[in-house]
Amino acid sequence: MIFIQHIVPQHFLSRLMFRFARIENQWIKNTFNRWFVKKYQVDLAQAQREKIEDYQSFNDLFTRKLKPNLRPQGAGIISPVDGTVSQSGSIINGDLIQAKGKKFSLKALLGNQQSFQNFATIYLSPSDYHRIHAPLDGKLLKMDYIGGKLFSVNNKTSNSVDNIFARNERVICYFDTYTIVLVGAIFVGSMDTVWHGQVTPPYGKKLCIDYQDKNITLKKGDELGRFNMGSTVILLSITNKFDLQVGQALKMGQSLSA
Repeated sequence: MIFIQHIVPQHFLSRLMFRFARIENQWIKNTFNRWFVKKYQVDLAQAQREKIEDYQSFNDLFTRKLKPNLRPQGAGIISPVDGTVSQSGSIINGDLIQAKGKKFSLKALLGNQQSFQNFATIYLSPSDYHRIHAPLDGKLLKMDYIGGKLFSVNNKTSNSVDNIFARNERVICYFDTYTIVLVGAIFVGSMDTVWHGQVTPPYGKKLCIDYQDKNITLKKGDELGRFNMGSTVILLSITNKFDLQVGQALKMGQSLSA
C-alpha cells in the first residue's frame, strides 16, 4: 500500500537490494534468477547470453546486453529505453504532467531554472531491458545528482504521491541537444552512466559535475547509462515534439518524433 512507502526505510532497503543483487553464489543467484525470469516473463532470447547460468549475479542478468542490431533506430529523436509512456506533452508555464490531475514543476525536478518545451516520461518495468541509450547525437555539458526519497514510480504510486519525480533522487544529464533525467526508486540499488560509472550509492544531497571542457559526445543509440533495478526516465527537449500516447509501449530506438 502507498502509505507504507512513507514509513519504510527506503534507502536502507535499497542498500540491501544493492548487495543482494551482486551475490555470486551459484545456488542463490541461479534460483532467484529463474524465479525472476518466470515471474516477469523476461525474454532471454533477445539477450546476448540466453542461459541463466551464464550470469554472474542477479544484477548481471538485470542489466543484460541485447543481441546486436535488435533495436533498429528510427527517424529523429528516439526512445532511450524499452518502457511504457507514463506521460508526454508540452511543458506549460513551467509545469509537467505527472498523472491525471497532478502536475510538478520543471524547476523542482531539475533544482534550477531551465527552459524546455516538451517532455516524455517513460516507465521501465522489471521485465524491460534496463540500459539507457542516447536519443540523439549530443555533447555532454554537465551532470547533476540530486538526493531524495525512493518512492516506487509505478503508475499506482505516481497517481497517488504528489511531486514524486521531484522528490525522488535523480541523476540529470544535460546534453547540448536534449536533457535526460534518470529517476531513482525503491530497490533501485544504483544508477550508472558510461562516463562516470556508478553515481549512486553512496546517497547524498547533491553532486554537480561540469563536462563542457571534456569533449564527451554520444551518438544516437550509444549506451548512456543503466538502472541497476527498474525505474523511470524523463526526456526533455527544446525543439523536439513527441508523438506519444499514455500507456504506449516503446522499444529503445523507436522514433518519438511528431
